[in-house]
Amino acid sequence: MEYFDVVDENGIPTGETVERTEAHRLGYRHRTAHVWIVRHHHGIVQILLQKRCKDKDSFPQCFDISSAGHIPAGVDYIPSAIRELEEELSLIVAPEELIDCGLKRLTIKENFHGDPFIDRQVSRVFLLWRDLEEEEFLVQKEEIDCVLWVDFAVCKEAVRNNSIPNCIDLEELEMLEEHLQ
Repeated sequence: MEYFDVVDENGIPTGETVERTEAHRLGYRHRTAHVWIVRHHHGIVQILLQKRCKDKDSFPQCFDISSAGHIPAGVDYIPSAIRELEEELSLIVAPEELIDCGLKRLTIKENFHGDPFIDRQVSRVFLLWRDLEEEEFLVQKEEIDCVLWVDFAVCKEAVRNNSIPNCIDLEELEMLEEHLQ
């Protein structure tokens, strides 16, 4: 079983923990780490999207953050982000490579597989510059179908218009923009 720290609106643990399924069934606020991977390609900033596999418990087959994950109880944002990058994409990253873009608070209320899903997150958003080709990422097949580089402006417009299946928050993309020089 996977346990999360229950946190306040600033992502500070309250001292209580909750099992993952219960957190999402009852809407307990918990932490996640989001890492957006970007590169310059022919003078254009591109962003790496992952396509979630069809067996995910939420948002199957949707395009999503380059690498993201829930933070286990007792763990902090950066170690969790680094672990997720290695697990999902086989990337080894030093803490100083992660550019902190701030906190994002998000509540999602949906139904998946016939069950209510309430995801109350406090997410630390990071940016990571990495110039690799799609096939150089060794994806965790249980989590990810594939990765895809997309021009940042094209991605932002597709999310704004919901023209691709995605679970990306437009506000989070906007948080990255000041760091894309």
